[in-house]
Amino acid sequence: MRLVDELFQMYRDKLTGDEEDIDMLAFAFLEEMSHEDLLHLIQEMDKQELYDLMGLYLIESLKGKFAQEEYGQRTHTYYPRNIH
Repeated sequence: MRLVDELFQMYRDKLTGDEEDIDMLAFAFLEEMSHEDLLHLIQEMDKQELYDLMGLYLIESLKGKFAQEEYGQRTHTYYPRNIH
């Protein structure tokens, strides 16, 4: 995705690339985007990018649901990534 490539090029020398930096960059970017901006980005995606996006969303959402259901039965706690 062109957007990911652009963000990577802009911040590759400014951030360490660890999970905390990547989360911060993604959340800061999304905070600045409007609903219409996001829809425009999605409309520009090709079929594979859209599948990748939806696949990642489904995987992370299902992990969260299963973790919530088994809360207290697992030692791993799920922390949802809420942007707003």
